[in-house]
Amino acid sequence: MKRLLLFLFLLPMFLLAQQKSKGEKKPEAQIRQYFFVMLTAGNNRSQDSASAAKIQEGHMANIKRLYYEGKLKVAGPFGDEGKWIGIFIFDCASKEEVEKLLVTDPAVKSGRLAYEIHPWWTSAVDSFVPGVPKKR
Repeated sequence: MKRLLLFLFLLPMFLLAQQKSKGEKKPEAQIRQYFFVMLTAGNNRSQDSASAAKIQEGHMANIKRLYYEGKLKVAGPFGDEGKWIGIFIFDCASKEEVEKLLVTDPAVKSGRLAYEIHPWWTSAVDSFVPGVPKKR
């Protein structure tokens, strides 16, 4: 038991020393601002099924474009039938930039989707590494 406690006590110090020796920043030193967008049901959801499908196709193409431009880090729908439709997380310099990108989305343009924008912070690691992702 004493060995386990000693190991658990020393492990964080060992990992921190490894991180420093590699020149890596602590995750908390990499915190930066992103923009969380809550997509909500818009005021114009009366399109026929063919029109709605075409808008959705354009919506998905826009998501892919913004992702490969390095602007959109996360996108996805909710699985219930509530007012919240989905989320985006943008890596942009300002709320105004996010708004300019949102109006390029056919679902927003058509009124099928509305949105709320909120500043949001997290570590710039994993999915949130700045820059353009590599295409698969």
